Amino acid sequence: MYIYSYHQLARDKVNRIKLGYSAYAETESLASLIKRELRAQNIHVYEDVTDIGSWFIPE
Repeated sequence: MYIYSYHQLARDKVNRIKLGYSAYAETESLASLIKRELRAQNIHVYEDVTDIGSWFIPE
């Protein structure tokens, strides 16, 4: 079985955002990791927070 860490998942989602795709975070902890990675790479996105998760949409 392969274990996929939240940190790697956040980096992968940020890489998709850099390619122009939207990313979805199912949990607050994943959304927090994505936001941290976006800030570190100075990437600006629109964030749509819903009751069931957060969408990160490239500007």
